[in-house]
Amino acid sequence: MGDWDVIVVGGGNAAFCAALAARERGASVLMLEAAPEDEAGGNSRFTAGAMRVVYNGVDDIKALVPDLSREEIDNTDFGTYTQDQFFDDMARVTQFRTDPDLCELLVTRSLDTLLWMREKGIRFVPIFGRQAFKIDGKFKFWGGLTVETVGGGPGLVDMLTASGKKQGIEIRYETRAFDLLFDGIKVSGVRVRGRDGLTDLMARAVVLASGGFEANTEWRTRYLGPGWDLAKVRGTRFNTGEGLRMALAIGASPYGNWSGCHAVGWEMNAPEFGDLAVGDQFQKHSYPFSVMINATGKRFVDEGADFRNYTYAKYGRVILEQPGKFAWQIFDAKVKHLQRDEYNIRQVTKVTANSIEELAKKLDGVNADAFVKTIAEYNAAVRKDVAFNPNIKDGKRTEGLSVPKSNWANPIDAPPYEGYAVTCGVTFTFGGLRVTRDAEVMNLDYRPIPGLYTAGEMLGGLFYFNYPGGTGLTSGSVFGRIAGNAAAAFARQS
Repeated sequence: MGDWDVIVVGGGNAAFCAALAARERGASVLMLEAAPEDEAGGNSRFTAGAMRVVYNGVDDIKALVPDLSREEIDNTDFGTYTQDQFFDDMARVTQFRTDPDLCELLVTRSLDTLLWMREKGIRFVPIFGRQAFKIDGKFKFWGGLTVETVGGGPGLVDMLTASGKKQGIEIRYETRAFDLLFDGIKVSGVRVRGRDGLTDLMARAVVLASGGFEANTEWRTRYLGPGWDLAKVRGTRFNTGEGLRMALAIGASPYGNWSGCHAVGWEMNAPEFGDLAVGDQFQKHSYPFSVMINATGKRFVDEGADFRNYTYAKYGRVILEQPGKFAWQIFDAKVKHLQRDEYNIRQVTKVTANSIEELAKKLDGVNADAFVKTIAEYNAAVRKDVAFNPNIKDGKRTEGLSVPKSNWANPIDAPPYEGYAVTCGVTFTFGGLRVTRDAEVMNLDYRPIPGLYTAGEMLGGLFYFNYPGGTGLTSGSVFGRIAGNAAAAFARQS
């Protein structure tokens, strides 16, 4: 007999969705969170709360956001984001490597899962501030990312915690799972390390949802490669890969892109780990309207290759590969109003000048002469006969440059000019565990390990090389719910 039906290892979005789903099925549930309560929630607490979801029009948005006002509906073109569009985005950004079964579950269950979360007390709002620009008096959404949780990541964790406690789920903070209790056939609990040392906690089923290894410097270097020990960590310091280590130790099958991760342009002088007071505001995601310059004074990436949602998670790696592992984003006055809120925080490495030559002298670590030449060549290469439109891939591009800018290419010619220094910020790692469609962890013989399930960042096979914005939380919710349901059903049969 187990002390609990289901133990969930982790305290973020995926863990809570697993716990809530298991509890809904009548299981007794214990959650183990390594962090103290004021840092709990894993990477979920550090996100902006955006969730990618299939919707076929405004009625689906209204179902997620019932308190949407008539004025908001009248003044907004929400468009659609169909299953086919979601499938296409997942296939394209992962270079067609995403696991088809997992991808199908993610896409087809996204709306139903968010509606289920709404029933559990999670509230959503449209992302007017970051995902829609106002054109001719009407907001237009772009890039398939339309809703976020109220209060962002911290709000999501607070709402999930309140819902969990209301449902009678026990949460133990500062309790780190140490090993799985495994007899060679099935998992029967977890060994934990708390203030009183090591303790064995028995359960009929265990769900691992404790994140990737992004906060483990040694593992980052081992799996992602040289230089990744120097990356900043966007989120929690507690995602050190312990859940993965425990599963692999009992013969779980690793799966997915273990040398890949979600990594973005991040404030160059940000601290080693995420700062809850600043949250995700260290990110610098308006780069499609900028040019990015490295230490040699040259551009190195197509800033306008696609919407931010489809390039930001891979450009952190590109920045890490530059000399000195940094870059500068350069804006002029024409696009200042398009900058996201994170450009206005106090903790920012920023320079301003009234001429390109003056700016060049202020860009620390950059070859000034080469920078001036790069801007002149870029300005001359911009197509003047195509209209600028931030809501679409407008085709306003450069011609004749070795590194093109494919969209949103405006000359840098309107002072004052601004430069923002960025480095690489790692969000989460893509390598994880192999699972069945019920989120059961599989062993090295590709058979399920009875009593063991996983969700969230620990799920391998969804993301390769890149990632469509907002898919991480949706994946955590979809597979957390699947894992919780399956774990509760297994516990009933045990």
